[in-house]
Amino acid sequence: MGAEVGVEPEAAALGGRWVEYRFLRRNRRTIGITVDARGLTVAAPVRAAWRDIEAFMRDKERWILDKLQQWAGVPRPTVLQVASGETLPLFGDPVVLEVREGGRAVRREAGRLLVCAPGPRRLAEILVGWLKATALETLVPRVEHFAAALGLPAPRVALSNARGQWGVCTEGGRIRLNWRLVHLEPALADYVVAHEVAHLVEMNHSKRFWQHVAGLYPAWREAREQLELKGAALPIIGRPQ
Repeated sequence: MGAEVGVEPEAAALGGRWVEYRFLRRNRRTIGITVDARGLTVAAPVRAAWRDIEAFMRDKERWILDKLQQWAGVPRPTVLQVASGETLPLFGDPVVLEVREGGRAVRREAGRLLVCAPGPRRLAEILVGWLKATALETLVPRVEHFAAALGLPAPRVALSNARGQWGVCTEGGRIRLNWRLVHLEPALADYVVAHEVAHLVEMNHSKRFWQHVAGLYPAWREAREQLELKGAALPIIGRPQ
C-alpha cells in the first residue's frame, strides 16, 4: 500500500441523502472504497480526477449504503469490569461471569465462567490470562491442520495483543494470532488461521495467495466480512489488553 498523502473530510449525495466520508490520495493505481467502524473511506490515486472519483462512488452507491446500514447496527464494544453477571462471548457463545474471592483460577461450566482471584484488582489479569491460554490451545491445532493441507510442517505460533490486526505471518515463517479470536465462532477463527498459513507460501495478497486461501477456506469472502463486523463489537476487558 502506498504512502498516504492526505486525509480530508468530504460528503457526497448518495441514495437521496448526504453521506460523509474520509478522502485520501495515495500512491495507488485504482480508486478504492472501504466501509468499517469509522464509516466510509475513499482512497484515490494522487492524480485521479474528481469526475472519475464521483462516478466510481455513484457506481458503488448501493453497496456503500448497504454497508453503512450494516455497520450502523453493530453495537459499540462494552468495557467489562469482570464482575458477576457480566457477559462475554466465548467461541461465539455468550457466557456469564461469576466472580469469587480465592486463588487464581478460571473454570468453564455450562453457560458461565467462574473466575477466582485473591482480590478484585487481579480479576482482569487472571481472566485474560486464561483466555490467552485457551486461545493458544485452540488455535495451534488449527494452524497445524491448515499447514498440513498445504504440505507444510507446523510453524511456530504465538499470540498477539494488537486490536487492529487478527494475525500476521513473518518472513521467518512464524505466525502470530490475536488472542481475541477466542471470543469468535471457530469458523471465523479458522479463516484467520487459513489466511496466515497461506502466507507461508505467498508473502503477499496476489491472485495466487487468494487461490491458496480459497483452497483452504472456500467461504473466505463471507468470513472476512463477518469477522470485521463481529470483531468491532468485541468487549474490552478491564483496561485495554
